[in-house]
Amino acid sequence: MPKNDIRINFELFQILNEDGRIVNTRDMPQLKNDDIKRMYELMVLARVFDDTALKLQREGRLLTYASLQGQEASQIGSAIALQKEDWFVPSYRENGVFIARGHPMDMLYQYWAGDERGMDKLDSINGLPVAIPVGSQIPHAVGIAWANKLLGKRSVAAVYFGDGATSKGDFHEGVNFAGVFQVPCVFICQNNQWAISVSRKKQTASETIVQKAIAYGIEGVLVDGNDVFAVFKVVRDAVERARSGKGPTLIECYTYRMQNHTTADDWKKYRSEEEVERWKQKDPIERLKKYMESEGIWDENYEKMVWDDARTQVSEATRKFESVEPPSPLDMFKDVYGKLPPEIEEQRKDFE
Repeated sequence: MPKNDIRINFELFQILNEDGRIVNTRDMPQLKNDDIKRMYELMVLARVFDDTALKLQREGRLLTYASLQGQEASQIGSAIALQKEDWFVPSYRENGVFIARGHPMDMLYQYWAGDERGMDKLDSINGLPVAIPVGSQIPHAVGIAWANKLLGKRSVAAVYFGDGATSKGDFHEGVNFAGVFQVPCVFICQNNQWAISVSRKKQTASETIVQKAIAYGIEGVLVDGNDVFAVFKVVRDAVERARSGKGPTLIECYTYRMQNHTTADDWKKYRSEEEVERWKQKDPIERLKKYMESEGIWDENYEKMVWDDARTQVSEATRKFESVEPPSPLDMFKDVYGKLPPEIEEQRKDFE
């Protein structure tokens, strides 16, 4: 059995249902209208960024890209629950988190165009670069959290990964270490049901991912990942729990990937159109919009302003990213060694 002070929530935690109605008034966070508008505006911005990225990739202006469409509530709700001093450690799908944390969108496009300079300046927002290998970022986040604990800092590390990463050894090693040493780390699994073409049911025999927290002796919460209020509440509580020295939390955001795994994928080969249509009815942006309309904080003029502003910002980011001078081939020799070995130095000179 779990420790007496450890809670595992196997029931789906929800505040805002698919119809845009509050079904859990007790746990509804205290949010001002401006806070709710910020959530909506960031989710719209993330979607416009994402939609534009898909178009840019198809035009050959970006390389392989992983869409976040359908996961905006999981990303925005969690990102704004973090404090400025907290760290975020992403996988390859967290562009919404980058945007919410303030990383320039033109630099995100720059990165997805194959220019690693797009991941510069992350120190200012306490972030690590995109991790392409599945699950490799989890031990990195635990290391950051452990260092914060040893140094007596109040900073928390939040790490993002998909359901596929929970089948990797990195997940076990990272969460196990965090549980043993009670490091201030929050594990955010965006369970979007598919690890490329492998369904969640084919990855694990456990009914949920969150129940794996029992084995590591840490807190666990299963949350509706398309409910931005619920995600915000759960992540904020987990962050404050970690900050106060009460240990890590595993959060399973139950959500769905609306697009292909990446632009190199074709989802029609492994899932039905009916399944995708069902999840479209759970769209996190439409859900929040319905709530805002019922509360009198949304109207058509506001809607037009939000989408127009998002398109303007993304258009400017696109223009800026495409105006950047291409990187120098010599850049490949930077940030690898403190001092280049003789044979690598010889190769570098061949490029001069």
